[in-house]
Amino acid sequence: MIYFDNSATTKPYPEVLDTYRTAAEQFFANPSSIHKLGGRSEELLKKSREQAAQLLRVKPQEVIFTSGGTEGNNFAIKGTAFAFRHRGKHLMTTRVEHPASLRAFEQLEALGFDVTYLEVDRNGRISLDDVKKALREDTILVSVIHVNNELGTIQPVKEIGQLLKDRPKTLFHVDHVQGFTKVPLDFHEANIDLCTISGHKIHGPKGTGILYKREGIMLSPLLAGGGQEFGFRSGTENLPAIAAFVKAMRLSLERAQNGGIARLRNMTDRLRQALASHPLLSFNTPSGASAPHILNLTVKGIRSEVLVHALDRQGIYVSTKSACSSKTQEPSAVLLATGLSEEDASHAIRISLSFENTMDEVESFLDIFMQTIDKLETVME
Repeated sequence: MIYFDNSATTKPYPEVLDTYRTAAEQFFANPSSIHKLGGRSEELLKKSREQAAQLLRVKPQEVIFTSGGTEGNNFAIKGTAFAFRHRGKHLMTTRVEHPASLRAFEQLEALGFDVTYLEVDRNGRISLDDVKKALREDTILVSVIHVNNELGTIQPVKEIGQLLKDRPKTLFHVDHVQGFTKVPLDFHEANIDLCTISGHKIHGPKGTGILYKREGIMLSPLLAGGGQEFGFRSGTENLPAIAAFVKAMRLSLERAQNGGIARLRNMTDRLRQALASHPLLSFNTPSGASAPHILNLTVKGIRSEVLVHALDRQGIYVSTKSACSSKTQEPSAVLLATGLSEEDASHAIRISLSFENTMDEVESFLDIFMQTIDKLETVME
């Protein structure tokens, strides 16, 4: 098996699963319970939060555990809109956000908020000048995906953060789900107020995530209840998953710092070099300002679903677009936003790697991929 669909989800590390099992067996009590067992669980939750904060270089009270990227994005976007609508109702985002963000903005539009959707260039990148022009006195939120989940394009997050530095009434939210561990981001240097990360993209368990909320920022909670997570996210904490997620954070960051990012870049460079001369292939991921683990390409004349299933039968796993939208028949909205034709967008696939992939897998993939394209091209003629 060659698994190149890591932007959809990753396989949990064995150590992560061990941590989950240990925590589930030995720290099963509710962290809110006042007896000794509850106290032990509360202590593990505290230590997990402190370790996560240390890894992110933030304060423990700025770490809110969530169920993942979708909840984190919704919480940041809606929580800001509802908390600060007295200041204004103008929000800003891009055309190439994850569906979790786009759908949240659409819901807010239905409630009377005014949303500006920034257009992107052929590489899927927004212009800093467009951000400047779109800012208004009543702009309360700018929300931007750091690394696009389909293209791998990196947005100018640091520059946007600096632009907003003198606008304390405009909050800055970054969807860092695809970038975390692969594309370093200093929350403070980029002047980020809110930042979303997800566990299952970094070999952690599904249903885990963090919303970084800068100290002093107020949000309207989406979930009412017992007041867990400093009163911002009620509900009994999923302690085994949280502990396992933090373990995945540590392990993934260690791999990144020990040459993992360079190895990812070497693998995607090898894919580009080997595929560049094929007459049916064209790259949609830009060669510059892109993440090291994502490569999106179009195979002319072969629909993406056909190619994905053909590779599947040979034990190779890639995807067509965002996993959240992959079962719909419409072409990728992200690719269309870059100006790609509907036909080319319908023939695009995404290859996404992780620190666990190897160059040997890349070479095996290339052999099978080329053979599969040649066979399908013959059938399609």
